[in-house]
Amino acid sequence: MIAEMEPCTYFDLEDPVDASRLSAPITILKELSGLVVIDEVQRQPAIFEILRVLADRPQNNARFLLLGSASPHLIKGVSESLAGRIGFIDLSGFDLREIGVERYETLWIRGGFPRSFLSSDDSSSTAWRKDFIRTFLERDIPQLGITIPSGTLRRFWTMVSHYHGQIWNASEFARSLGTSENTARRYLDLLSGAYMVRILPPWYENIGKRQVKSPKIYIRDSGIMHTLLQLSTLADMQGHPKIGASWEGFAVEQILIILESRDAYFWANPCRG
Repeated sequence: MIAEMEPCTYFDLEDPVDASRLSAPITILKELSGLVVIDEVQRQPAIFEILRVLADRPQNNARFLLLGSASPHLIKGVSESLAGRIGFIDLSGFDLREIGVERYETLWIRGGFPRSFLSSDDSSSTAWRKDFIRTFLERDIPQLGITIPSGTLRRFWTMVSHYHGQIWNASEFARSLGTSENTARRYLDLLSGAYMVRILPPWYENIGKRQVKSPKIYIRDSGIMHTLLQLSTLADMQGHPKIGASWEGFAVEQILIILESRDAYFWANPCRG
């Protein structure tokens, strides 16, 4: 006997029709059962409070799968509204297990975003990543309620790409941007929360005796890093001084994807020479 599949309802909040349907979310969601998928949920933060109410109702017959492109601490209210009622899964782009080790160079150069990796040629892949960066800065970030000029954040993001694989120096970033160290750190936390930057903390056995106090910083997607550095092909990379750091960041991401771990550190001895 074939088991009957549970009903599934899908909403994409980038689609104006779906967004309109959920303009009064409790009216729609309370009547649903089975799996309910809400994509780009960060566009309507008010939904989290509604889901808390529904999750606490004994008669609720729905399970909710929320998809989005920002970590919980960037979405106002999610941690408080759904505390104890939600589990988190971090999803990466394509990795070596999916595309095959023999295609590692393409994955390294283009990154793991599907439309970038699957483009017909390097030029089309680069064009897609340029559009993605612009859309991320001009549309996605403001929709999170964050009011940072897109040009300022792009300069900061580009600076991070030049410091990719190096130890974070807040004062140097602040001087270059003409701002405070706290503001520079806020920009870094923002890009980290949007899954664009990885902050790799130092390893220490004793919190009072750290070998290195500042984290290392990486652009998480190698293709995005290469676009910020204006590199499009393997030949471009082979002649660039950041080739070693780029490969290091690519390797770090692939290892963490395979290990499925959020706990990663680096170790460095400050006494050199």
